[in-house]
Amino acid sequence: MAFFALVGISNAQENDVALVTKDSTESVTKVKLDGIAAVIGDYVILDSDVEKTLIDLKSQGASTEDITKCSLLGKLMEDRLYAHQAVQDSLLVSDDQVNAQSDRQIQQLVSQVGSMEKVLKFYKKSDVESFREELFEINKLRMLSEKMQTKIVEELEVTPEEVRQFFYKIPEDERPVFGAELEIAQIVKQPTASEDEKQKIIDRLNQIKQDVEDNDASFNVKAILYSQDPGSKSKGGFYSMTRETPFVKEFKDVAFSLQEGEISDPFETDFGYHIIYIEKIRGQELDLRHILLIPEIPQSAIDDAVKELDSIRQHILDGKYTFADAALNFSDEKETKNDGGVLRNPINYGSRFELTNMDPALYNQVRNLKDGEISRPLREDDQRGGPPKFKIMKISNRYDEHKADFAKDYLKIQELALREKQFKAIKEWMDEHIEDTYIHVNTGNRGCDFANNWLKQ
Repeated sequence: MAFFALVGISNAQENDVALVTKDSTESVTKVKLDGIAAVIGDYVILDSDVEKTLIDLKSQGASTEDITKCSLLGKLMEDRLYAHQAVQDSLLVSDDQVNAQSDRQIQQLVSQVGSMEKVLKFYKKSDVESFREELFEINKLRMLSEKMQTKIVEELEVTPEEVRQFFYKIPEDERPVFGAELEIAQIVKQPTASEDEKQKIIDRLNQIKQDVEDNDASFNVKAILYSQDPGSKSKGGFYSMTRETPFVKEFKDVAFSLQEGEISDPFETDFGYHIIYIEKIRGQELDLRHILLIPEIPQSAIDDAVKELDSIRQHILDGKYTFADAALNFSDEKETKNDGGVLRNPINYGSRFELTNMDPALYNQVRNLKDGEISRPLREDDQRGGPPKFKIMKISNRYDEHKADFAKDYLKIQELALREKQFKAIKEWMDEHIEDTYIHVNTGNRGCDFANNWLKQ
């Protein structure tokens, strides 16, 4: 987003934004800075905003072959209409929230390219402050836009009758085709460390805490040296988070119980044992550092887990109990054990996984399984740094590629029906607020075939 000073906007709508200067002979010089593409409420879109959006898309590797200047301008106008109305409706975002998002982006960029200097060079910025200011404006507009869009659709639901009507109004030869899908169940054993090993880890974390508190040792350095969290170790254990950040409950509960500058006692999560240091509190946002230590699991515990899974598998094959009963009674995975071991798709929380969209790691675990077959024990390492787990798996059901069936594919059809209802609600909202909002499109852009009635014709 570009920055400019604009006075008398009504007189400048058809013209370029210009900087007016006077030389020693009092002659007036106009220096062209940028052109106005459109005005939406309180927001001005410059020609450079459109060009920069195209450049950003290309830098992200997106295909821009079918993207036109008119379509990009239309999207920027939509975003600004959402943001403008969000302000009118008092759907505000705090500066702390926006700054925290900008900080996360900067951290990610620095980790990708290696230094802040390289980031500034890539984005052609002379200093960190100007870069932060630009990120702030971009993120504030985006967050306002998202908040408005969420408000428009958040209470929309579809009834079973609406789903039925949606499906049967689609001509039979035009109904969607769903790809091959699997239903997968698993029984998990999580080997654990001995109590002595756990206490050794707790004692080590207490020593680190004492060294920081009593001897002014650097928590940052300690995290780099000792933490076993791959996501934050290189950053000195740093995370910025709110209560909505997807961290495990135990971690968030401890983090939000601490004061600025305080270090927690050691506590346990599924990943291991942690201590947290609160670096800064900004409203509902926390800047923290943490150290994760994972107790070493002895080979004997791993061997016992594999042996138990082998035994469970054989009992199922012998008909002693069903896979679902075994999951309920023996699995250590609380998320699946009460559901017969059935895995839930994180996309829609249904039980089916479409083969073309499956996580590659999960696909590799089941790709050679025949229907009804139970795998041998498999080891699964936690990519987030937690201890490994072992499991046996089974394909409960297989659905070949097929044309949509109302009974078999109800959840997918329900999702499509809801999406259509949301799209209609957004379109109605857009039409209504275009009429009610001050909008001006520069003469040079009035030939665009916009998807929305920006020209109010």
